[in-house]
Amino acid sequence: MNCPCGSAKVHPQQTPNPDPGRTNRPDAEARSVRVWSFRAGLPMDGGLNMPMTYQPFRITGEDRPGPWLVTCDHATNTIPAAIRDGSLGLGQADMGRHIAYDPGAAGVSFCLGEALGAPVVTSNFSRLVIDPNRGEDDPTLLMRIYDGTVIPGNRFADSDELAHRLTLCYRPYHDAVARVAARHPDPAICAVHSFTPRLRGRAPRPWHVGVLHSYRDSRLAHALIARLTAEGDIVVGDNEPYGGHLPGDSIDRHALSAGRANVLIELRQDLIETLADQRAWARRLAPLLQAALADIGQSPNMQHERSGR
Repeated sequence: MNCPCGSAKVHPQQTPNPDPGRTNRPDAEARSVRVWSFRAGLPMDGGLNMPMTYQPFRITGEDRPGPWLVTCDHATNTIPAAIRDGSLGLGQADMGRHIAYDPGAAGVSFCLGEALGAPVVTSNFSRLVIDPNRGEDDPTLLMRIYDGTVIPGNRFADSDELAHRLTLCYRPYHDAVARVAARHPDPAICAVHSFTPRLRGRAPRPWHVGVLHSYRDSRLAHALIARLTAEGDIVVGDNEPYGGHLPGDSIDRHALSAGRANVLIELRQDLIETLADQRAWARRLAPLLQAALADIGQSPNMQHERSGR
């Protein structure tokens, strides 16, 4: 199992925690961390602090033969130690908000990968360090203010600092996604995100699930929207709460540019707060995703035959 934390300062009470009975406790004094298993909620090092080499991504189930690749761009709120000694100057309350990561999305991704028999690639750095779901030339790649909160550690970040973060975090993560995608013939990419029920000063968001897509390829998204809507009890947002086309984002980079079927799923965060919630949504989404893939004529069985598995 790849290390979910690495040599970084983790904000434990806010780091994606699929097990509500687990308590994280980092070593704040040293550049070593207590590494926790997402699955079991147990310290992987037997309770000892072990120096770990920082890795900006985690790959789970790389050899799974399914026709899918699950990605999670905003999986953790980790600040690597090499970035301003592991702090951007925010308190734990802010690091636990959606501005730092997508709460619940990592747990859904791991469970969805299991249900689909698919590899999962998750990031291991906060979106406040650098946002992997933005193009390298996007002005929001490194945010100085987010949902009304000033990010002190980014306020005076210059081009050298941006280049450092691109090299340390952003590019290795995308290289990992590209490598895993290339190992599987024509994988359909499912990106998992979560959204806050309400932005500051805005109206509540009514959707349970948002399905985001680009005009360049909406096949799988439209098929999934139809399947979700047919369930009868799910409020589905079509390109809500955000528009789905952003040049240079992860789907653009790894799916649209390569002609791969794709969909980006946004789950409302209050619906995936616990491991039980995350598992339930993953198990509900998996057969709908498989059916939607078949609806567009990209049969999972056909893909397995092409892969020789």
